[in-house]
Amino acid sequence: MAVTLSIKNVPDEVATRLRRRASHHHRSLQGELMAILEETLKSQEPLHPKAALDQIRKLGLRTPAEAVSMIRRDRNAR
Repeated sequence: MAVTLSIKNVPDEVATRLRRRASHHHRSLQGELMAILEETLKSQEPLHPKAALDQIRKLGLRTPAEAVSMIRRDRNAR
């Protein structure tokens, strides 16, 4: 069953950028929103434990303290 979604109070700048993007792709505003949602959700496959561990190893993390330090550096950089 299809569901109707509504987004309220969209800032003018966001709406303008979305309209431009829709026009660029020759889509309606509704079509562009659907394409964005589908693409975003398609690319977010669940991360399996082995894949997560592989990513952690690629980062060179060995202890929880190293992970905490990395997270803090990332937060402070914002």
